Amino acid sequence: MSTPRSPRPTATDPESQLPSVLARVLAFVSIFIGAAAGGLIGYAFADLGGFEGAAMGAVTLFSVLIGAGGVAVVAVLTLRAFGEWATIREQDPDAARRRRGPGRS
Repeated sequence: MSTPRSPRPTATDPESQLPSVLARVLAFVSIFIGAAAGGLIGYAFADLGGFEGAAMGAVTLFSVLIGAGGVAVVAVLTLRAFGEWATIREQDPDAARRRRGPGRS
């Protein structure tokens, strides 16, 4: 039998590179905003296209899903970039200074 691990992090455990809670909440909220925008665009498209009833609902639902999915992809990529940048800064503190070039702050 193996000994259960302590839930407390030890000095040898890697630190989490998750983005801040605020960044994750903003990403979550942005998905809903994207879904709402997609729904409005889909509803307007269905209205202009002369769709009625279930067809209008289907076009609107499809647009909501596309809008939310597109924003979710961008949000996930952005959060991953935040985490990667934090890792780079931790491993090489001079990376940001080299990227900006000499004489620039």
